[in-house]
Amino acid sequence: MTAIKHALQRDIFTPNDERLLSIVNVCKAGKKKRNCFLCATVTTERPVQVNVVKVKKSDKGDFYKRQTAWALRDLAVVDAKDAVKENPEFDLHFDKVYKWVASSTVEKNTFISCIWKLNQRYLRKKIDFINVSSQLLEESVPSGENQSVAGGDEEAVDEYQELNAREEQDIEIMMEGCEYAISNAEAFAEKLSRELQVLDGANIQSIMASEKQVNILMKLLDEALKEVDQIELKLSSYEEMLQSVKEQMDQISESNHLIHLSNTNNVKLLSEIEFLVNHMDLAKGHIKALQEGDLTSSRGIEACTNAADALLQCMNVALRPGHDMLHAVKQQQQRFSDLREQFARRLASHLNSVFVQQGHDQSSTLAQHSAELTLPNHHPFHRDLLRYAKLMEWLKNTDYGKYEGLTKNYMDYLSRLYEREIKDFFEVAKIKMTGTTREGKKFATLPRKESAVKQETESLHGSSGKLTGSTSSLNKLSVQSSGNRRSQSSSLLDMGNMSASDLDVADRTKFDKIFEQVLSELEPLCLAEQDFISKFFKLQQHQSTSGTTTNEVEEMDGVSLSRSYTSGVPQTISSEKDMIRQMMTKIFRCIEPELNNLIALGDKIDSFNSLYMLVKMSHHVWTAQNVDPASFLSTTLGNVLVTVKRNFDKCISNQMKQMDEVKISKKSKVGILPFVAEFEEFAALAESIFKNAERRGDLDKAYIKLIRAVFISVEKVANESQKTPRDVVMMENFHHIFATLSRLKISCLEAEKKEAKQKYTDHLQSYVIYSLGQPLEKLNHFFEGVEARVAQGIREEEVSYQLAFNKQELRKVIKEYPGKEVKKGLDNLYKKVDKHLCEEENLLQVVWHSMQDEFIRQYKHFEGLIARCYPGSGITMEFTIQDILDYCSSIAQSH
Repeated sequence: MTAIKHALQRDIFTPNDERLLSIVNVCKAGKKKRNCFLCATVTTERPVQVNVVKVKKSDKGDFYKRQTAWALRDLAVVDAKDAVKENPEFDLHFDKVYKWVASSTVEKNTFISCIWKLNQRYLRKKIDFINVSSQLLEESVPSGENQSVAGGDEEAVDEYQELNAREEQDIEIMMEGCEYAISNAEAFAEKLSRELQVLDGANIQSIMASEKQVNILMKLLDEALKEVDQIELKLSSYEEMLQSVKEQMDQISESNHLIHLSNTNNVKLLSEIEFLVNHMDLAKGHIKALQEGDLTSSRGIEACTNAADALLQCMNVALRPGHDMLHAVKQQQQRFSDLREQFARRLASHLNSVFVQQGHDQSSTLAQHSAELTLPNHHPFHRDLLRYAKLMEWLKNTDYGKYEGLTKNYMDYLSRLYEREIKDFFEVAKIKMTGTTREGKKFATLPRKESAVKQETESLHGSSGKLTGSTSSLNKLSVQSSGNRRSQSSSLLDMGNMSASDLDVADRTKFDKIFEQVLSELEPLCLAEQDFISKFFKLQQHQSTSGTTTNEVEEMDGVSLSRSYTSGVPQTISSEKDMIRQMMTKIFRCIEPELNNLIALGDKIDSFNSLYMLVKMSHHVWTAQNVDPASFLSTTLGNVLVTVKRNFDKCISNQMKQMDEVKISKKSKVGILPFVAEFEEFAALAESIFKNAERRGDLDKAYIKLIRAVFISVEKVANESQKTPRDVVMMENFHHIFATLSRLKISCLEAEKKEAKQKYTDHLQSYVIYSLGQPLEKLNHFFEGVEARVAQGIREEEVSYQLAFNKQELRKVIKEYPGKEVKKGLDNLYKKVDKHLCEEENLLQVVWHSMQDEFIRQYKHFEGLIARCYPGSGITMEFTIQDILDYCSSIAQSH
């Protein structure tokens, strides 16, 4: 091991200026044995650095190489595993735990002992040694610089002192001067010893020769000490004199400091007093205004407002630390609180009196509006109260309890006032509606010329350009024909004991105007009151620009209601908007039930009024939502719109229900069915009302439901008809439906219009074939037999050789149908068709023309069979196509 230690010192540590103190042969625990060496080293240069180095023998030769080095200061724990029994295993805890197995326990103990000594000397005992025998650990290590640390090895190293370059040069010069310095080292050493003795003797003599000079020097030093003592005495006297001066200067400095401190304190005190006086002193005029100010005049209100603002500023001043402990400040604050309480009570009492007085004054004007369909104007009341708006804001900021009480009192007084006004207003509207209806009933039986109706309707249209519910297209309805049709069947659209065609155009227009007038009066009233509440009670009405508004549309019974959700807006704004809605709801709590009652009355008078109300209400809801989707007006009208839409749906459902329940007469011909005519009236009226309306989609849905119900009911009645053929019922009614849809040009019913036309064409053709039948019956039977023989495989040229179908039989059959007999048969057919068809639809000539074409087609078919089956026989019919045309024309003209 000693040879390895010297080899490692020479090859690895000496080139790096390091000394090797201890070495142990180890291998890693639990792995294949690959031996290496752990070395404890110190550097030769200061400051000394202590390291633990892992050295490994190279696989390719007998030299060693440095593999890993750890600084000893990074070593935290040395674990010897067992302090009693001999165990070669030990752990070193650096950045991680390294487990080693030494080649022997002695080497392990020697290495751990060396680490312990190095820790004692250089690291001040920072390393923890666990499971280590106490015999290995020394109690202390001498801290002298020349003491040994690591036993004999280190002492041996410490005895050797390496020469520096200067010493090496001097030795070389000295050895060059002596010839036997190398050959005879002993003689050279004796020579050097003799020269050293000579030099020591000379040195001693020199010291003895300088004794006299030393004595002289000592004498001079004694004299110098005496002079120093004298100087010290003078300096002491000077110091005593300066000490008295210093004391006087200290007294002057302390006095100046006290004066400066006093001035500084006075300046600060003056600043504090000025701050309190400037910010917490209320002028006498303001105090007088708060205590006795006139709250009825504009000048007095302005003075009270300024005084209240000044009081609020004094109360809200930001006091500096310690101010609140001053007695004067406490007194002033108490005085301000008393003034605030006194003025708040006086203001609340006065405003309550104003609310009551305004309620009485406004009630006295109700009689003036009782006969008119107008609501009283609250603008003067609002204008007078708005003078107190700033005082209300002051009251809201200083005494929220009284502000809340005023708000409640205002809602109580105004809700009773508005309830009286609105109920009277709606009573007038109901009287005008029912009075109009009674007049309409009284004069409904009088004849009106169609031109007069048209003129009146156009004048009404021109006078109310914004009314979307006008009835300009009602003049297209045939008054006389509708009366005839209604006499044939029970009333299918008897809404509230009155039918749509029985109402006069002017009556419906007046109802439309009354309903529009009601909404037009309510809308500005609500908006004005909401604006006043926002300004007077200082509530945020509109959203700030910092927030974003999202409108969501909720569909309820087909009515789109907009609801507003605000994100990013302060919570106070949202709560104040809710407060406005709550106040408006309480003040105008009677509007929604009164509107619903009015709508129910209008629906009872005439269910077609739901069309007018749906258009009007939709327009006002749309307008209100554009202004403020979350306002009271928008919400209330939206709720009422739901009721109107339900009434409209109910009107459509009733029409469909009455179609299902229709009964037809068994004794008279059917003609145009009543619900078909009523659909025409409904569509014409709806198109005039919903022209450019926002709710067109609702009408289109109703159209689809109604037209499908009409189609089904027409087919049902046609199947049940006994007097009139089914094809005639289908043909006439679908022709009427097609004509109505073509005239009104309803885009959503284009498919139904095509379907009606197709049904009309199909049933016309079916009726013509059914009614025409076989006018030349025997001739028909004869040629049917000919066609049967041809179908059996007999050639057409050979049919004339059949006994039953020879030329003589053909001539015999043709002679039975001379022109006179044919004309008689056609005349009977015309009379039969005339009995089936109704006069209203005027389809007789159309059907007759179709029958003429069908008869000519059959005639041509017979001529063709004769030409093919009896060629060259010269047999022809006893009448020609021209004769048929003449017969049909003369029959049509004669009836």
